[in-house]
Amino acid sequence: MPFIDFQTNLPAGSFSEDFVKKLSSCVAAALGKPEDRMNVVVKAGLLMMIAGSCSPCVMLSVSAIGVTDTADKNKEHSAKIFEFLTTELRLPEDRIVIQYHTLQPHQVGKKGTVMSFL
Repeated sequence: MPFIDFQTNLPAGSFSEDFVKKLSSCVAAALGKPEDRMNVVVKAGLLMMIAGSCSPCVMLSVSAIGVTDTADKNKEHSAKIFEFLTTELRLPEDRIVIQYHTLQPHQVGKKGTVMSFL
């Protein structure tokens, strides 16, 4: 049950429901997770700065159970996600930052319990 938090200073009008679906599909494929388990939030039009510049940028946070716990895995995830974002948004790689967070099943609640019991 991955959680994707996409933050950008690009205008909100730049994003559609189609973008959210494509982002979800891309990250699901990169992580090897089913699309129906994805949780995605897109926050646009934010005041942001990366590397000392307020030029167009993206910060993406990926939180998931069992697939973001090694450098080798995250290197593979990054390659796929960066390819999508640079193509879709026409941003250079140095204007995109991704954070990976490993979740444990007991840290994710669903259906009145936690994932450990589902």
